Amino acid sequence: MKIPELLMPAGSPHKLRVAIEYGADAVYCGVPRYSLRARENEFRLHNLGEAVEFVRARGKKIYFTVNAIPRNSKVPGYLRYLKAMAELKPDGLIMADPGLIMITRDNFPDLPVHISVQANVMNFAAVEFWHRFGAKRVILSREVTLAEVREIRQRCPDMEIEVFVHGSICIAHSGRCFMSNYFKNRDANQGACNNACRDQYQVYLMNPEKEDAQMELISSDEGTFLMNSKDLRAIEFLDELTEIGVDSIKVEGRTKNDYYAAMIARTYRRALDDIRDGKSFDRRLLTELDKVASRKYFSGFLTRGMEDRVPEDERDFQNEEGNTHYQSHHYAGCVKRQDADGIAWFDLKTRLTEGDELEVFFPGQFESKLATAGKILRNGSEHTVLSGGIGEVGMYLPFAVPENAFLARVMTDYLTAAAPK
Repeated sequence: MKIPELLMPAGSPHKLRVAIEYGADAVYCGVPRYSLRARENEFRLHNLGEAVEFVRARGKKIYFTVNAIPRNSKVPGYLRYLKAMAELKPDGLIMADPGLIMITRDNFPDLPVHISVQANVMNFAAVEFWHRFGAKRVILSREVTLAEVREIRQRCPDMEIEVFVHGSICIAHSGRCFMSNYFKNRDANQGACNNACRDQYQVYLMNPEKEDAQMELISSDEGTFLMNSKDLRAIEFLDELTEIGVDSIKVEGRTKNDYYAAMIARTYRRALDDIRDGKSFDRRLLTELDKVASRKYFSGFLTRGMEDRVPEDERDFQNEEGNTHYQSHHYAGCVKRQDADGIAWFDLKTRLTEGDELEVFFPGQFESKLATAGKILRNGSEHTVLSGGIGEVGMYLPFAVPENAFLARVMTDYLTAAAPK
């Protein structure tokens, strides 16, 4: 049985490296001008080549994102960018705009084109259209169900199929949103989304029986989040996606941090390896995903119509908004180096106190280790407590840790009752 490719986001060279080291088969990244990540994106034409070299040396794949919907002003300069990217021979370009796709096919017909989720491909006829136009792969819209994925696979056996399985979900139809443009004059379709749908809003209802008095709609103690979707988590359904014959499973999150890249990659890698080895799904992997921040999890539209297979608290598609989910661990730091005396050095990301319990995650392996935080070294002084965001600190660890090992502070008051039984 063919195991799907695990495709991870890379918003910076370091996130790219971490994603590969923690289990990704492939990564995607792109330059801001033609990518839907114009902010918090460290890639430019000059360092894409280094990214390709790193990935190639490890036998992995890399795709460049050219998924923006450009205005007239960006079209004339596209060919220059395209030539520079084509020289690097990526494994494919992820594209959405028909005009840019046409220019790409006319000038570099052998360069693989993957149709982006921004193209909103929902049905087998659309997949066949792109196949006739020369596309190699289609990334299906997040709005499709597992049953629809299966039918598309059966009707379009010659097209590679990619499906999103984890990460943020847009309130609009697979990213076609105008809220950011309306509120902040920042165009989401040009890569400048400010996530206006995540904001807290005060919503009022008019009561005609009380002279149209305004009545506030309150959904939780945290506020009213009418447009803030829960985060997608489909790790429980990888076996079915594999059986269907999906070629690639994709994780969202180029703007998320390196800890997210590592934790999601290692967890989905383990799930895919279990499928390869003929093992049933290990529900303990769900608690591994609780070690990163989320807006609560659900399986998105993939399982619509399959309510009998989805836990009751994950079935809601509209009524329960995705306000912040309590996580079991807080990202403490990514190890840069360890001295001969056992002092590990890292940039501190959260408040750390002597005596805190830490979990340490290692590149290339799923098993982690626990340690107790000792004195924290900074600028030649010892401290018993320090806050995050202050730069590099050192701390003794009783075992060897390589570069890019991650430290996470275990939250002792985590609601373990919420963990799967």
